[in-house]
Amino acid sequence: MTDIGKRKQDHIELALKSEHQSKADSSFDTIRFEHNALPEISLSDISLNCEFLNQNLAAPLMIGAMTGGCENGDIINCHLGEAAEACNIPMAVGSQRAALENNQPQTIRQYAPNAVLLGNIGATQIQQQGIDLAERAVEAIEANALIIHLNPLQELVQQGGDRNWKLVLEAIYLCADKLSVPVIVKEVGAGISPSNAKQLEQAGIKWIEVAGRGGTNWASIEYARNQSDFEQQVASPFLNWGMDTAKLLPAISVNCPSLNLIGSGGVRDGLDIARCIRSGACVTALAQPFLAPALESTEAVINKIAVLKEQLRWAMFLTGSKDLEALKKAKLEE
Repeated sequence: MTDIGKRKQDHIELALKSEHQSKADSSFDTIRFEHNALPEISLSDISLNCEFLNQNLAAPLMIGAMTGGCENGDIINCHLGEAAEACNIPMAVGSQRAALENNQPQTIRQYAPNAVLLGNIGATQIQQQGIDLAERAVEAIEANALIIHLNPLQELVQQGGDRNWKLVLEAIYLCADKLSVPVIVKEVGAGISPSNAKQLEQAGIKWIEVAGRGGTNWASIEYARNQSDFEQQVASPFLNWGMDTAKLLPAISVNCPSLNLIGSGGVRDGLDIARCIRSGACVTALAQPFLAPALESTEAVINKIAVLKEQLRWAMFLTGSKDLEALKKAKLEE
């Protein structure tokens, strides 16, 4: 196994452990809907349908980027891809760096021939290798769009991580301008600030995935992998660094009204999905909650999606929201 492959395998094993989930209280719990005791709708009439990248979806739900380039990555992606296809929701693949560098086949499209698939490559990889790498990532899985992920905190904690982040914004601008598919920029758990969102908007980006603090803590995971006592001492104060998704979504919505937002980072259930939509997200993404089901079977992933959708439907029923447009205006507790 290559060094990158070993790191990706470690990521899966560590992400399943509760100690590498955020220790901060979920900021989503501060968003409380006003209970509607007279909803005047039927649960069966509630519509979860929405549009994403000009395609109709069954729900504002996306399988977030998880893994790639490791031993059991193929079986995980097979189960996730088949579930995305069956449930008509998008799927983001994990970082394609390892597969591209090792010329490994990427077979996800065969499991999800009609689903919206999102490629994924790190911003510093594009900064170093250029837009051709981004195009290769898109072509490898016939992606509908490409995620460029920002992870400066993770790179700092990771042994041998990328410390040179000069000209990253310029690389993103070139991709937004030249790439054959739409570009989505995401963080990996520390969040994208309103000021960063404005920079990305000015660079031509139309979609961002906020990915704030609250979910899988990649700094903690890299800290657990780092064998350097010195680097662990340096990293220890930063393990809870980041901004909360629930606070970022409304702030970015106000600051950058033309941006389309994907809510992620600590989204635990269908109620949190409803909270994201109410806070300004168009769709939401979950990753870690799908990991254990994906290790089990396609059916387990499909069942998890069904639970999330029904939880969202209940939240909409209890706020009298017949569709997502109504949910965006649902009353909150004062």
